[in-house]
Amino acid sequence: MLGERTRLFGTDGVRGVANLELTPELALQIGRAAGSLVIGGSALVGRDTRRSGEMLSAALQAGFHSSGVDTVDVGVLPSGAISHLTARAGVDMGVVVSASHNPAADNGIKILGRRGTKLTDAEEAKIEERLHSDSYSTPYGAAVGTRFVDTTGMDRYVADLAREASYTFNGIDLVLDCAHGAAYRAAPALFRKLRANVSVLADEPSGMNINDGCGATHPEFLASKVDGRVGFAFDGDADRLIAVDEEGVVVNGDVIMAIIARHWKSTNRLKNNLVVATVMSNLGFRKALEEAGIGLVETKVGDRYVLEAMVANKAILGGEQSGHVIFLDRGRTGDGLLTGVRLLEVVAGSGKPLAQLRAEAMVEYPQVLINVRGVDRERLADASRVWEAVASVETDLGGDGRVLVRASGTEPMVRVMVEAATEETAQEYAERIAAVVGEELTTSG
Repeated sequence: MLGERTRLFGTDGVRGVANLELTPELALQIGRAAGSLVIGGSALVGRDTRRSGEMLSAALQAGFHSSGVDTVDVGVLPSGAISHLTARAGVDMGVVVSASHNPAADNGIKILGRRGTKLTDAEEAKIEERLHSDSYSTPYGAAVGTRFVDTTGMDRYVADLAREASYTFNGIDLVLDCAHGAAYRAAPALFRKLRANVSVLADEPSGMNINDGCGATHPEFLASKVDGRVGFAFDGDADRLIAVDEEGVVVNGDVIMAIIARHWKSTNRLKNNLVVATVMSNLGFRKALEEAGIGLVETKVGDRYVLEAMVANKAILGGEQSGHVIFLDRGRTGDGLLTGVRLLEVVAGSGKPLAQLRAEAMVEYPQVLINVRGVDRERLADASRVWEAVASVETDLGGDGRVLVRASGTEPMVRVMVEAATEETAQEYAERIAAVVGEELTTSG
């Protein structure tokens, strides 16, 4: 049983250093608590390539079993595949054991509902409440859950994505950076099935090299390798995609959404002529949509909030600058492989290279992001000096820039983002605000 009450779930599930903060004991308790909500049901469990993944997955599944819930272990798969299979398998829950873009020593647990979507805040709060309760029953005998292994999940997922693609990609030269993560088998299989000419990087996971100088968090690695080809970089669990065009220019989530939104509008596919994005999206993205006559709904950071706004506003396309993109006609969570398919569909359908589509879609404002680490993020809302500094910078920028200061949902960190007409201006103002954040919110303060 847990002791002192603390908020366990962040914006993307439970995360921490594996075996120190996210321990097998905690994973077992989470499995028991979640399983107690669906006694007699089943849960599908998958993971990325981290060394700690087997340990935490086994403990988590033991917790489900102790609550009378069977588990279906699909092994290493992209989180989009786990979501896809959860929605189609008739199970009560899905679980992704991954820390996504975090370093290899970290890990995480993300619980999905029966439709393959992240749980709501209220649903996660209910699981947390169960963690502190001993009121649920303890099954025994034949009522104890058991583990089933499914080795067919990747093939079914790849086949479904390929079957639903609007085009094959004959003649497109594609470089995949799999980040030594969950996409290392599925991504090459998918794009080869769709007949692209595929080269693969970072597809030899050791358990400790995930996201290490590669993948969506280090697109410069892929940019140095494309050599006139299109490049796709995934993160550890492959729920996000960052592309690189034929000229070696990085194409982030904002640009990907702008390209797809413009194309879909021209083909009458953009439902309600609307896109959903977060407060992190670039000012250039906002202006590009406005100039194209496309509406924008803005949410706080987190793909769950993007999804909620998409459903509420009946939008078909939404996502984040970081490369999480949701296509509501296909699923309810970010899926980097699906995003790659949809982006190449525009390339194939328009007959234009990605570099041209990128240049036509939007002009990015220089954006500087400083992560101020080791601070008490909980005190940000009441840090008056921080907000005075923000107001001063906003006055200086006028309408030709933007400031965003927010607490990380998963780490003891505050993110300071400034957009301006030049990178030098953005850097100067971001450093000014970050210095105040550091002074005001040090953990010893």
